[in-house]
Amino acid sequence: MNNILEVIDLVKDYPLPNGRLRVFDGLDFSLGRGELVAIMGASGVGKTTLLNLLGLLDSPTGGRIMLDGEDVFAGNETGKARLRNRKIGFIYQFYHLLPEFTALENVAFPLMIRGTGRHEAEAGALAMLNEVGLTDKARLRPGKLSGGEQQRIAVARALVNDPALLLADEPTGNLDWKTGRRILELIRDLHLRKGLSSIVVTHNEKVAAFCDRTVVMEAGTLRVLPLSA
Repeated sequence: MNNILEVIDLVKDYPLPNGRLRVFDGLDFSLGRGELVAIMGASGVGKTTLLNLLGLLDSPTGGRIMLDGEDVFAGNETGKARLRNRKIGFIYQFYHLLPEFTALENVAFPLMIRGTGRHEAEAGALAMLNEVGLTDKARLRPGKLSGGEQQRIAVARALVNDPALLLADEPTGNLDWKTGRRILELIRDLHLRKGLSSIVVTHNEKVAAFCDRTVVMEAGTLRVLPLSA
């Protein structure tokens, strides 16, 4: 299996009034093409920091992140924004839907940022809403939707651009387990059907069980858990 993502000697510091906080010091990690990996760890250990670095929402202090063979921090901010829009999809714990937009408009938004015309963007968004089973909710705003429906909209928005890499940060953390399980089943189904490479950050072992393998973050390092028998 060749790797779509390579994290090489990653260092991340945050400045403090009297020094600095080092979150990672020489972190290495790889994600195989088509793989679905869970990253687990206690709160505050750096899971979301790592996800933000992988998603180009933050910059490392040192080291490299290679996506599809490209050094993602080698270019300028415009280049990083373009790469993020075209190759990376995000799912968050709290959905982050735009409340004044309908479900259709929320899903179409990444396509319109790319420069796709409104008619084509909405057609693509409607097709993606069909894949998550919510075409009947297309004209509703998030406030009229349940938590599970809002997360399905967020999944559709993350995948409407056909990304190569999907990053999910506690995607079921704001849902009851029954609803969360359905979201995980949806994510895994779309991961397989669309040939995605995906990372799910979680503190929940039941969530990690949906993934191909699990790594645990401890004190800025990653430890691979053995596969279950």
